[in-house]
Amino acid sequence: MNLSRALTLPLSLTAALALSSCASSSADPSATTSAEGGSGETLTVQASFYPLQYVAERVGGEQVEVKSLTPAGAEPHDLELSPAAVDGLRTADAVVYLSGFQPAVDEAVAQAAPEHVLDAVHAGVEGEAAHSAGEHEAAEATHSEDAHAEEATGAAGAEAAGEDEHGHEEGGDPHFWLDPDRLAAVATEVAHELGEVDPDNAGTYEDNAEKLTVELEALDEEFATGLQTCEQHTIVVSHDAYGYLAEKYDLEQVAVAGFEPDTEPSPARLAEIGDVVEAEGVTTVFSESLVNPKVAETLAAEHDIKTAVLDPVEGQADENTDYQQVMRNNLAALRTALDCA
Repeated sequence: MNLSRALTLPLSLTAALALSSCASSSADPSATTSAEGGSGETLTVQASFYPLQYVAERVGGEQVEVKSLTPAGAEPHDLELSPAAVDGLRTADAVVYLSGFQPAVDEAVAQAAPEHVLDAVHAGVEGEAAHSAGEHEAAEATHSEDAHAEEATGAAGAEAAGEDEHGHEEGGDPHFWLDPDRLAAVATEVAHELGEVDPDNAGTYEDNAEKLTVELEALDEEFATGLQTCEQHTIVVSHDAYGYLAEKYDLEQVAVAGFEPDTEPSPARLAEIGDVVEAEGVTTVFSESLVNPKVAETLAAEHDIKTAVLDPVEGQADENTDYQQVMRNNLAALRTALDCA
C-alpha cells in the first residue's frame, strides 16, 4: 500500500467534514444565537409612518426588520392601503401605529387585528406627563387597561366614555414627536412590546431604548438652549402641526391651515395672519418638505418677508436624513427666523 496515499485520505476527509460543518452552521442565519441568548430570528415590524419607523428601527436594532406603511416621500395624511398591506399587518410580529392620524391605518389595524399592536397615542399624546414625572408603572397599567378595553368594546366603548374612537380629544394635535421627550416615551413602550414578542432579546430592546432616550434628551436640551435667547417667539407655519413644539419651547404657533396640510385657507384667515405678521414683526413664513409651498410663498411675497422649511417630520423626505438630523435642521431654521443670539 502506498504510504503517502494512506496519509492523505484521512486528511482530505477531515477537511471536507470541517467545510461541511462551517456551511451548515452559516447557511441558516436564524439558527444562530444572540449574546442575550435569543434565537437570532428577525422579527417583522410594521410602522404606520416615519417617526414610528425610526423608533422601531432604533429600538429593534439587528433583531428586527421594520417596514413603513407610508413610503418615503409620501404624505402620510393621504395614505391608502392595498389588500397586501393589510395582510402585512396581519402577519407582522408587531405593529406600531398612531390612532387618529391616518384613517386608512386605523381601519386596516381593526381589520387585520394583529396579535401585538402598540398604539403610540398612549405614550406620545397621553402618557408623556406620567413618564416625565417618573410614574412609568402607572402609565403602563393605564396603557394595559386601555388596550384591553379597546379590544373588548371597540370604538363604541370609547365613544360611550365621552372620547372619540381613538381615545383622545376629537381634533387634537397628533404631532407629539416634535417634542423629543414624548418620542422617547414611545421608545420605551416599543421596547416593552418587542420584549413581549421576543423575550430572549428583551434586554437588548431595553438597552436600545435607553440609548435612544439619552440621545433624545440631548436633542431636547439643544432645542431648549438654542431657543432660549430669541428676540421673536411667533412662528407662522403651513399647517397646525407644531403645537407640541411650540408648547415645549415657549413659542406661539400661527397656522395657515388646520391639522390637514392640504386645507385651503380662507381669505379672512390669510388677512388675520397678515395682521399677525405685521404686528409681531415676523420675518419668515415656514413651508414644509412634503406640502406645496405656494400659499406660504404668496403670503411671504405679500408682506415682503422670507420663506424657510420647518419640517413636521411626518414623512421621510430624504432617506439619507434621519429624525434627529431633520430636527436639528428645524432648530437651525428657527434660530435664524426668530433672531436667536
